[in-house]
Amino acid sequence: MVKLKTEEDLVYMRENAILVSKTLAYVGKLIAPGVTTLALNDAAEKFIRDNGAEPGFLGYGGFPYTLCISVNDQVVHGFPSGYALKEGDIVSVDCGTKMKGFNGDSAYTFPVGNISEDTRKLLDVTKQSLYKGIEKAVAGNRIGDIGHAIQQYVEGYGYSVVREMVGHGIGRSLHEAPEVPNYGAAGHGKKLLPGMVICIEPMINAGKKDIYLDDNDWTVSTRDGSNSAHFELTVHITEGAPEVLSTFEFIENDIKL
Repeated sequence: MVKLKTEEDLVYMRENAILVSKTLAYVGKLIAPGVTTLALNDAAEKFIRDNGAEPGFLGYGGFPYTLCISVNDQVVHGFPSGYALKEGDIVSVDCGTKMKGFNGDSAYTFPVGNISEDTRKLLDVTKQSLYKGIEKAVAGNRIGDIGHAIQQYVEGYGYSVVREMVGHGIGRSLHEAPEVPNYGAAGHGKKLLPGMVICIEPMINAGKKDIYLDDNDWTVSTRDGSNSAHFELTVHITEGAPEVLSTFEFIENDIKL
């Protein structure tokens, strides 16, 4: 069942969305060749707790870390580790917060130093596809309108959409109904209603759409070894234009990418 949010709920959801956005920016400033992904995870956990919240992912379904950190061909749910980032890598950082009974969730794929033009294009197209999806997050539209907009845009550049991993509703639970696929048919799926809050998160592969699950039962990677990019924002459906609760402004205003 989809849980529509009250104005009081939205106050707390906005607070979480801003904190998770600031956390991503804080982590992004630390990303550089030689930095381990575990160091990024530990910095994020301290930042979240210092700001009066709890890491939303830590312990969720048994997940053992604060951040999902997915490098290069890892699509999502990568484990922080002793891996030291290298020049030319890309690293998806997915972060959640929990505060005042509600959750925040956002993700951004960062370049590590100088990256190739092809890789830069993958990041740019994936992020732009997120905004294409958000444009369709309007009351009266349907879930399929969001996925269709994302799919059409990225496939126009020769990229592919991961099918098994999707966006989701969010609120008191990190994952709520409805599921929000990044592909689909316009005019199909659940109708969008004012008060719905959803996470739209394109996961786009440079190569084929096929993925596999790592032995840790969490990390998802591309089967063909191609790079994958992931961007996520939290969106409130209103009577008018969608209200984007989380933001990339803290990242893009403060970090040279």
